[in-house]
Amino acid sequence: MKKAWRNYLFLLILLFVFCDFKAFSVSAEETGYGYTVKWVNVFPSERKLTAQLQVIGNSSVYGPDVKLLSLTTSFDTNDRLRITITDSENPRWEVPDYVVPRGPNVPLPPPPPSQSPPSSTLYFPESGFVFTLQNTAPFGFSVSRPSGEILFDAYPVIGDSSTYLIFKDQYLQLSSSLPPETSNIYGLGEHTKSTFKIQPNQVLTLWNADIASFNKDLNLYGSHPFYMDVRAPNGSTHGVLLLNSNGMDIAYTGDRITYKVIGGIIDLYLFAGPTPEKVMEQYTELIGRPTPMPYWSFGFHQCRYGYPDLDYVENVVANYSKARIPLDVIWTDIDYMDNYKDFTFDPVNFPVDGMKKFVSTLHQNGQKYVLIVDPGIAVNDSYPTYIRGLKDDIYIKRNGVPYLGQVWPGKTYFPDFLHPRAGSFWSTEIKIFHDTFPVDGLWIDMNELSNFITSPPNPSSTLDDPPYKINNSGGQVPIISRTVPPSALHFGNLTEYNVHNLYGFLEARATNAALVSVTGERPFVLGRSTFVGAGKYTAHWTGDNAATWNDLAYSIPGILNFGLFGIPMVGADICGFAGNTTEELCRRWIQLGAFYPFSRDHSAKDSNPQELYLWDSVASSARTSLGLRYKLLPYLYTLMYQAHVKGTPIARPLFFSFPGDTNTYDISSQFLLGQGVLISPVLQQGATSVETYFPAGKWFNLFNTSQSVSSKTGQQIVLDAPEDHANIYVLEGNILPMQGEALTSTAARKTPFELLLFVSDDGKSSGEVFLDNGVDLDFGGSGGRWTSVIFNSGIVGNKLILSSKVVNGVFALSQKWIVDKVTVCGLTRELNGIKVLKFVPGTRTEEAEILVDGANNACLTVTKLSLLIGKEFTIEITL
Repeated sequence: MKKAWRNYLFLLILLFVFCDFKAFSVSAEETGYGYTVKWVNVFPSERKLTAQLQVIGNSSVYGPDVKLLSLTTSFDTNDRLRITITDSENPRWEVPDYVVPRGPNVPLPPPPPSQSPPSSTLYFPESGFVFTLQNTAPFGFSVSRPSGEILFDAYPVIGDSSTYLIFKDQYLQLSSSLPPETSNIYGLGEHTKSTFKIQPNQVLTLWNADIASFNKDLNLYGSHPFYMDVRAPNGSTHGVLLLNSNGMDIAYTGDRITYKVIGGIIDLYLFAGPTPEKVMEQYTELIGRPTPMPYWSFGFHQCRYGYPDLDYVENVVANYSKARIPLDVIWTDIDYMDNYKDFTFDPVNFPVDGMKKFVSTLHQNGQKYVLIVDPGIAVNDSYPTYIRGLKDDIYIKRNGVPYLGQVWPGKTYFPDFLHPRAGSFWSTEIKIFHDTFPVDGLWIDMNELSNFITSPPNPSSTLDDPPYKINNSGGQVPIISRTVPPSALHFGNLTEYNVHNLYGFLEARATNAALVSVTGERPFVLGRSTFVGAGKYTAHWTGDNAATWNDLAYSIPGILNFGLFGIPMVGADICGFAGNTTEELCRRWIQLGAFYPFSRDHSAKDSNPQELYLWDSVASSARTSLGLRYKLLPYLYTLMYQAHVKGTPIARPLFFSFPGDTNTYDISSQFLLGQGVLISPVLQQGATSVETYFPAGKWFNLFNTSQSVSSKTGQQIVLDAPEDHANIYVLEGNILPMQGEALTSTAARKTPFELLLFVSDDGKSSGEVFLDNGVDLDFGGSGGRWTSVIFNSGIVGNKLILSSKVVNGVFALSQKWIVDKVTVCGLTRELNGIKVLKFVPGTRTEEAEILVDGANNACLTVTKLSLLIGKEFTIEITL
């Protein structure tokens, strides 16, 4: 017995030694050894540099190295630089041109093999960049400004393979050092974060997954490998995009950022800025400007997963009206469907005839109805949508047959939106559905793709289980888990492995196009899964958050991030989706959520109801906060127009307006609407005050303009936290176009305009309003059914002069919109003997009501103006 035990012990020791040696031998082998420059050529007239790279040594870690690489650098514009690195000898997957149109990546003919100088530079005087290629061993490159400031520094640290360029079939690595004392980076989503600025020493994983957003620091529904870098102390800003749809880990240490990608190519873009707004303009010029949203979508929305029947939904709408709380849009989750099948109605709880009558009543009241649609099509031989999909052969396949997954309706097939017939299939289904029930918008969910089962991996492929394990779900969960297997095939033999992160983008594109075709109007699409450029087609909400104070706070970084991603119409589920909210939490949440670009209350089936009228204090807060939102609808809609034209977010971090104020770089609890409306909500339970940072300037309380805060250099101030609204302040120098409060946006649009003017220290103020019918496809285009008005004011001598400049005034005149009141705040001189002159051809009136509260904060109100907003006017006020 002892001898047997000794033999067993001896075998254990041998096994331990063998395993330990094996582990040591693998870890001792470097992941890669980098590349040297074989040849390089610069084509000044083409503004392009090409080079061939040769691997220094072979490594088997994560697979063999690609031996020869092609590097191409080109100036797409003066402010956009593109760097691509790919296999010289074999084609590889890259994000298709129809996702981000940018032209083919075709290297120029190679130069003589002997041409390999120690370094090469690509630069021309008008550009915002200098690209330098260094022929070291391993090679490196950098991108800098003409001033010498280095923006992307891919020079390796010799002896540290984690800084080398490594290029294998299923593992790509690119690393750049960063100056930790000046660099501040934002973006790289989608994740739930406690701070807007990305903190050092973390790995950010991009792999679209159905992971509830109440999970902090995990990869969520979308992939956006874009970051904005704001450099201290002057706020010089640039952007960086790695355009790659494969799964990846992005390691950020504060002094270095390293991409570890499981496929595709290196397709790197830099955007010169040098301001945050300019970066967004340059970035969205590449990926596509945000799609315009219909005017009604800026109203308040109510939804719940778990509305049991139509009667209940009708009562919800009626109760909002009874409580005098604004409501533009009612939503229904999958509850309305017949056994959770897309494009169907539950014949008992949501009968079609009753639904038709209900939506007709909504439309008569100026309200809208949005319904959910999931991508999974139920496998059911009596289900017409399923049958038509089979006939068109548009489902994702595995092993030559449609892949069988499982979602809400049970067994499901998934449409392949890369198939050339998928668009017409989807459009047909939406048309049939819309002909039955005139839904006003569609909510596309579960499109990561989400799957309730995990299929076994294909043993003959590494796609389902690649050698490098990204940190999926925070624990290197296999990428095949609860989604379509990566080895499944889309049209053209494109693997799910490569296109997985594109699925939500592709469904949003198809849904947007279908609604345009069916309605002929501006579509409203709300999508959960997104990718670079998805803002061209969809709005977004931050997913399944929870009814907690932390989630309330986390919503601000989430919303600000999607502004950077080119999806400005974004919001979080107000009062929280999962779990039971409280009266205080819901009250504070609507005070914040009323100023999300997309404002919707939504809750889960197993949570308590949380409609805003259920508590008196919440209802009061809703009336106050949403009342201001509805007055600001012209301003919000104008910000949407600016987003569509220039790519600037609606909700913005403070450094967008104050890039030189380094105190704004770390703020995650406040944000701006546009350039100067500051939202400072309560984010902590039981709070009676809130710490608010005011950048330099004079700020006026928008709920009480007689109150103001002046800050010469920027300062933190403790403000009282009113029970029924957040602290909302507007910066001097702004002119806000406003209309009256109402219960719907339709009713609000019928009220007169008010101009709220805040005089700056230099006496100048400006503002803008964009007007159209709210639904036309042509958003400020050549069609002409729109009006733009720019307002400017200044103090000249003893006169304040307010004037308007109108473009395409015919439309506004046809609507007979008028400016009835002008309120001027921030006048610092005595208001005695004021004379108001209104100049309209053939008329002249002198009517003024003066409201003064404090010698240094006087507000003057001019009423009964009846000025047509579509006609240019000038008002002179003698002070």
